[in-house]
Amino acid sequence: QVQLVESGGGLVQAGGSLRLSCAASGRTSNDMGWFRQAPGKDRLFVAAIRWVSDGTWYSDSVKGRFTISRDNAKNTVSLQMNSLKPEDTAVYFCAARASEILRSVISDHDWDYWGQGTQVTVSS
Repeated sequence: QVQLVESGGGLVQAGGSLRLSCAASGRTSNDMGWFRQAPGKDRLFVAAIRWVSDGTWYSDSVKGRFTISRDNAKNTVSLQMNSLKPEDTAVYFCAARASEILRSVISDHDWDYWGQGTQVTVSS
């Protein structure tokens, strides 16, 4: 089992920045990532990072504005969000999985563990 705890959400004006963190405990995960869910919408992929290779993936909607990173010593993954837009408003979920073999990065069905979510609200 993996336990994930997010922090860092809040309210920010458009153009501002926020940094989300996800602390992981329990068994080792190969990949960690972030998804988001706006009211009435599906949960969508935002970014992911591979623990061993440090490879990263981003959705087109956040590429160039968001940066995912990891801290091995603290077993945490962070999402630095810059140039925020009102359409970035959502609940952001941290996710983890032990294996990436034959699994999609962008499909939430291919991730095993989830945090409780943290609200990010961007005002116009």
